Amino acid sequence: MERNQLPREVALMRQSLFDQGYVDEQFVQLEELQDETNPNFVEEVATLFYKDSARLLANIDQAMDRTPLDFTKLENYMQQFKGSCSSIGAKKVKHECTQFREYCRAGSTDGCMRTFQQMKREYSALRKKLETYFQLARQAGPSNTATRPR
Repeated sequence: MERNQLPREVALMRQSLFDQGYVDEQFVQLEELQDETNPNFVEEVATLFYKDSARLLANIDQAMDRTPLDFTKLENYMQQFKGSCSSIGAKKVKHECTQFREYCRAGSTDGCMRTFQQMKREYSALRKKLETYFQLARQAGPSNTATRPR
């Protein structure tokens, strides 16, 4: 790929993150904090999110292995995780967190299990998409990406 095409590819990939519902307005707000003194700010925040969220997911995984499920504890863990997701604009993952918490309130073991698996799939898909996006953005060099999605 020619270097002059990279910014266009980055813009298209970024737009697809919004179009496919992976990220929301919070992602734009993070981008607005990025400048020439910290050109990788959003990537650094996303990296911290994935590092910190691993602990929360491990806690949820352990709690999901206990019988009977402690729905209050699970809901609290998921609330923490949802807050982390909100901070980077992880829209699909955040939606699954909300669903999971609703199943906790309803005392639905099956609902919690299904939704937790779906949430982990969305989390993994977002991670792959963001890693690809950030890699391409680094290759393209600095640009002004903090624009509102169409």
